[in-house]
Amino acid sequence: MAVLDRTTTGVAVSLVGLRRTYGSLNALDGLTLEIEPGEMVVLLGPSGCGKTTALRILAGLDTADEGEVRVGGEDITRVPANKRDMGMVFQAYSLFPHMTVRDNVAFGLRLRGQDRGRRLTRAREMLDLVGLSAFEDRYANQLSGGQQQRVALARALAVEPAVLLLDEPLSALDAKVRVQLREEIRRVQLDVGTTTLFVTHDQEEALAVADRVGVMNAGRLDQIAPPTELYARPATRFVAEFVGLSNRLRAEVHEGRATVLGSPLRLLDGSVEAGAGQALVRPEAVHIAESSEPNARVVSVGFLGPFSRVHCRLDDGQLVVAQIPSAEAVRLRPEAGVRVEVDTDAVLVVSD
Repeated sequence: MAVLDRTTTGVAVSLVGLRRTYGSLNALDGLTLEIEPGEMVVLLGPSGCGKTTALRILAGLDTADEGEVRVGGEDITRVPANKRDMGMVFQAYSLFPHMTVRDNVAFGLRLRGQDRGRRLTRAREMLDLVGLSAFEDRYANQLSGGQQQRVALARALAVEPAVLLLDEPLSALDAKVRVQLREEIRRVQLDVGTTTLFVTHDQEEALAVADRVGVMNAGRLDQIAPPTELYARPATRFVAEFVGLSNRLRAEVHEGRATVLGSPLRLLDGSVEAGAGQALVRPEAVHIAESSEPNARVVSVGFLGPFSRVHCRLDDGQLVVAQIPSAEAVRLRPEAGVRVEVDTDAVLVVSD
């Protein structure tokens, strides 16, 4: 489990041995997940991997065929959704069009019987938290998509839920707004300290906001780890290929070491034990230099702002992509001879 370096007020969440089938489809195949108090865990994976099913079972909107759901040590597996003390934010903003922003945020408190003064005070506190105090008298159709999603987040937090659930909350927004709002969500979550489960198919989004990322594959959790560990030390081929870009380079494994482009490297857990294989190498771990003894030629250079991706063809025909600072890439031209080496301490080697 990750060790959080902040004081939290959230509760622990446990999903234990969850199984859920829809006909012949195994949406969840024995999923077990532990979330620490105040932690934000992001479930990442392609469509149909089971991540949303897990969230819906935690919310009480779906029922597991087997397994348990525990919040704060209490078994809530059979507790109905309206008794689970969860705050939810979906892809669709789901704001009431006939209510002002303030009344939308206060709606859950009204259902809980809070008096009007308390409702309005709490709604204003939450709008201030998400930076929308000046918009409290507006209606949903007077707000941008990003502003509406901020209101939805404020509404979910207003009732002080034990757990916050975010189901693809940013996927309907354009790229720039997504980046801004994911940072806002993370800031608010850290401020409030609510235990949070966030579901997305966007790897950049997951790596940017999570304490830990869980990569799901066919109803199972392939790996769960802090973002930096998940990226640098993938536990399976699926994780390595789904999260980020990976070159596939010929490797020879012998006595616990892999030789890749002439460099001996340590093996990550899950690698083949001996013989030929393919090393999965991140573009950032590929070093390129102009050399009088080249082993590759530049195919193309793609400018991506502060860094560039350089595509090269090795003398043995393999293609490799390196990610280097653009200030270095400007010197490279197609067909230029370069020396390509792997600059990392360990790699995952999979079978051909």
